[in-house]
Amino acid sequence: MTRSKRRRSARRPNLFRRSKEALSRYAEGFDPSTLGRYVERDAPRVYSVLLRERAGQAEGRKGADRFFLVVRLLFQSISEKLSPPRRLIFLLSLAAAALAMIDIRFTWREANFEFSPGSSLYVVAIAGLLYLLAGELVERVLVRDELQVARQIQQELLPRTPPILSGWAVAHSWRTAAEIGGDYHHFQTLPDGRLAIVVADASGHGMAAGLLMAIADTTLRIGLEQDPTPAAVADLLHRALHRAGNRRSFLTLFYGRLDPASGELDYVCAGHPPPLVRRVDGRIDEPAIGSLPLGLRARAEPASGRLVLAPGELLVLFSDGLFEALGAGGEAFGHDRVRAEIAAGGSAAAVHDRLIAAHRSHVGEEALDDDLTLVVVERLSEAGGALQ
Repeated sequence: MTRSKRRRSARRPNLFRRSKEALSRYAEGFDPSTLGRYVERDAPRVYSVLLRERAGQAEGRKGADRFFLVVRLLFQSISEKLSPPRRLIFLLSLAAAALAMIDIRFTWREANFEFSPGSSLYVVAIAGLLYLLAGELVERVLVRDELQVARQIQQELLPRTPPILSGWAVAHSWRTAAEIGGDYHHFQTLPDGRLAIVVADASGHGMAAGLLMAIADTTLRIGLEQDPTPAAVADLLHRALHRAGNRRSFLTLFYGRLDPASGELDYVCAGHPPPLVRRVDGRIDEPAIGSLPLGLRARAEPASGRLVLAPGELLVLFSDGLFEALGAGGEAFGHDRVRAEIAAGGSAAAVHDRLIAAHRSHVGEEALDDDLTLVVVERLSEAGGALQ
């Protein structure tokens, strides 16, 4: 064997190894078993988003007629969402791909002519589509970076640690379905020593819900300083939301003032899931609360009430992202499951962690459909106390 042949033979295993390593890095984190689920989830979403304004045009069509109509509508929708220069590149790329599949043959004056663009136009088509993809990815990265900054700002508005209250324990958490969420919770010591506990849920998802939540946070803090009574805070929030938004911009709210010495909690609830109270004997109480969210109508009429937590009892507050969470089979987590996990008892941290674990087990690898907020408040002993 010559020296050049030996070098080529030595390079082949190295090339194979490097190719295998590159492929492994490229496919890192990919699970083939999830591919079908991703396609099943993404295909309807792509269809609904792109054909949002034209979905009705395909109703009543069947077979090939419906197929070609949907293809045309998808082409129109994609084109309209591109800038004019990118729209032209998109059209030229598709035209190049179509021409690459055509062989033109004809005879003129006994001479045979043949035109077969072949692979060259395929390269042009692929290059054009890759250019469009790269441009859209760059814009997506820039938007994602801005969303991450917005998420960091939003996280600054939320409590990082639970309040320290003598004779009490609090556990809480917050998860979002998108980069920016509409769920909100807040703890604040009031001048009279009581603890303000707020859980809210802004309508929608993403940036719009996050902006609504930011408005609510600013208004709430002002309200707690001016007049922290539940009715006054709810009224101020309602007026701010009603002026700033529209009929699709509203907020569900639970706001209560907890007296650490007596365990008394007076509250308002506007369209929010009612709190659950686990009594010492294991019984689960749920106040009968019914009212509309804030911001929907010119005048708000939130429900109000009062409850008392005895030593060893728990107050559980949450957003609808807990019991409405869907599993892989499309089944909701449900109120009964929430009640069962709370009824099992334990400390505030234990109940909180058990609910979150059950929720994650139910959802599995499915993406969250809604934001999730969970707050568990436990009265530890007879001894009340001031916030430390």
